[in-house]
Amino acid sequence: MIFDMKSKSAGFALGLVLLLWSPSGARAETLADTLKSAYINSGLIDQNRALLRSADENVAQAVASLRPIIDWTADVTRDFSRVRTAGRSRSSGTTTGNLGITGSLLLYDFGLSEFLIEAAKETVLATRQTLISVEQFVLLTAVRAYMNVIRNQEFVALRKNNLRLLDEELRAAQDRFEVGEVTRTDVAQAEAAVALAQSGLASAQGDLTRAIEEFREAVGRDPGALRTPGDLAGLSGDVEAAKAVAVRRHPDILTAQHNVAAAELNILAANAVMRPSLNLIGRVGTNDELSGSDYSRSGRVGIELRGPIYQGGRLTSAKRQAMAQRDSQLAQLHLVGLQIKQDVGDSYANLRAARASSVASREAVRAATVAFEGVREEAQLGARTTLDVLDAEQELLDAQANLISANADVVIAAYSVLSAMGELTVKDLNLGVQTYDPTAYYDLVRTAPVAGSAQGQKLDRVLRAIGKN
Repeated sequence: MIFDMKSKSAGFALGLVLLLWSPSGARAETLADTLKSAYINSGLIDQNRALLRSADENVAQAVASLRPIIDWTADVTRDFSRVRTAGRSRSSGTTTGNLGITGSLLLYDFGLSEFLIEAAKETVLATRQTLISVEQFVLLTAVRAYMNVIRNQEFVALRKNNLRLLDEELRAAQDRFEVGEVTRTDVAQAEAAVALAQSGLASAQGDLTRAIEEFREAVGRDPGALRTPGDLAGLSGDVEAAKAVAVRRHPDILTAQHNVAAAELNILAANAVMRPSLNLIGRVGTNDELSGSDYSRSGRVGIELRGPIYQGGRLTSAKRQAMAQRDSQLAQLHLVGLQIKQDVGDSYANLRAARASSVASREAVRAATVAFEGVREEAQLGARTTLDVLDAEQELLDAQANLISANADVVIAAYSVLSAMGELTVKDLNLGVQTYDPTAYYDLVRTAPVAGSAQGQKLDRVLRAIGKN
């Protein structure tokens, strides 16, 4: 009877490992499916798209400063008086209405407006890269959530199988106790092992529930039947080459570069503010006496040159502030470069360690399976105790659990390498999902269209479509 149980448990243990790490059926959800859903459903990506559209509007507002500025004014005024002369009082009053239109057009400002426009454009480019960085974060979070669900599902399956085997061990120990082959101690040891297995199963089920909740938050829906992905074999082992790629294209370093460029332009703008500006100004208006028939019409046009003389040191302070911000952005660029190189190195180190752990864990499962079979065989011959069998089975369980974790860690580490290199995007992964075009909204607003124009109406339709999503 012991031999039959041993063969069944060992065969089931080996079969379980193969089942857990073999691809599922054709209908199983793949990691690519999950990443698509995470990209489409991410509120964090939507938030940063809105921030990008806000940055686009800064360009439109800077461009608008080069356009004519036209305002209207209107007022109604009541003038009244009471005069007493030679003992006699006389009252009078008039009501007048004024309507006027004023306009101004910037002719020249020593490049101030152009500097501000270019700085706004650099900020837009930096914000686009921030959006890509957020996309990478969302996808990597989805990878972790996907693998943690698989990891904990397999832990639950492993714990259930372990509990079934221990229940068989307990029944066998009770049967052998009835015929006097073992002592009450052996039965108690088997009972304790079953109780611990029940506790381990409950803990694994709780971990699985938490992993599903994390998946739901990261992906925007419940997980389906997940297919276990393999390692990314195409990753090069050349860490220095990977660092060079990351320094060139990682969104964080591109963001820092654009921020430096914007800071440099802000210094030029701070210099230009100190210089005069030349404006074309004009006004037309009408003044009507509402209580009579008198009226007047007037207008004026001219060129105005104005510039600062003294503003209490505010302008020079603004220039020093712009220079300090430029220095800060330069330092940030340096720090980001160092961090990216470190992240690439750390990611590759984690990947190597995870792969090595996977190989070692597979060997540990093989060895633990052989040891378990041997102990069970020796127990049948009376050379081993029930406790020896239980210990060997626990070692096999631990080895199988380590293999599950190691394989999950390999996948997470591989995608972490892509993220560290700046290549964990929907486009780089070729997921086949429609991606967000960051230039579409910018192209609509960069010329600062006014309401009612053809461009403005097109923009209104786009905004309504965004609001419905």
